[in-house]
Amino acid sequence: MSQQTERSILKPVRVPFRLSTPFKALTGSLKPVLLGSIIPVILIALWELFGRLGVLPPNLLPAPSIIIQKIISMIQDGSLWGHVGITAYRVFAGFLLGTLVAVLFGSVVGFFRLAEHLVDPLLQAFRSIPSLAWVPLFILWLSIGETSKVVLIAVGVFFPVYLNIVSGVKGVDRKLIEVGKIYGFTTFQLIKRIILPASLPSFLVGLRSGLGLGWMFVVAAELMGASKGLGFLLVFGQNMSSPDIIIASIILFALLGKFTDSVLKSVEKKALHWQDTLSNQ
Repeated sequence: MSQQTERSILKPVRVPFRLSTPFKALTGSLKPVLLGSIIPVILIALWELFGRLGVLPPNLLPAPSIIIQKIISMIQDGSLWGHVGITAYRVFAGFLLGTLVAVLFGSVVGFFRLAEHLVDPLLQAFRSIPSLAWVPLFILWLSIGETSKVVLIAVGVFFPVYLNIVSGVKGVDRKLIEVGKIYGFTTFQLIKRIILPASLPSFLVGLRSGLGLGWMFVVAAELMGASKGLGFLLVFGQNMSSPDIIIASIILFALLGKFTDSVLKSVEKKALHWQDTLSNQ
């Protein structure tokens, strides 16, 4: 064997560095979070800068550091968890109740034309009523307890979920239903195997919209004699002329709303992984 051949054999082989699959998945999932944080971080930095320079009056718009200190102080004295917990409970209970009723009415109205003519016009009229208009009526009917608050939130959740279910059911391709009838599917099998999967995307969009309105309606609900909750903190901060409490409550609403929407978005992505869409590429 020649000396040149020996050198070629003994020459170390360079293995290119490749990221492991879990690391790739981690970086891939963090990329949207990092990109979505750019603008908020810039705005918060400018807000803090203008607050320290005195451009923004602290009695109207305190700096983010002051608001963070207020949130930390509420965490330390234990009051924050009570407010967040009762608000989250009201939103969850109202969301569950409104979704169940919306699924019932939306499925019937979407599937049966007679039900659409009988029920849908009335529900569309109710949808135009502002949320605060229900407050005195619910107080009169249900007093100022938890029931009236949960029902008010359920009303807000009901309409977007209902509309999306009706739209999803009516948007099912008629050819798919005809194919199911050719194969001898019963009405229950048509609903289970064709109508429900085809209307699932609209239903999940309705859930996200309904949850967002649930967080909005809880503020109106907690105006009805509440002694705890983030909506109560808004009113308390207004009465005490404390903008730090008001803005801290608004920020907590935004964080909780974003977290719950992200949970539903991940459920939507897993449930619709079979779709060949642009978002699944």
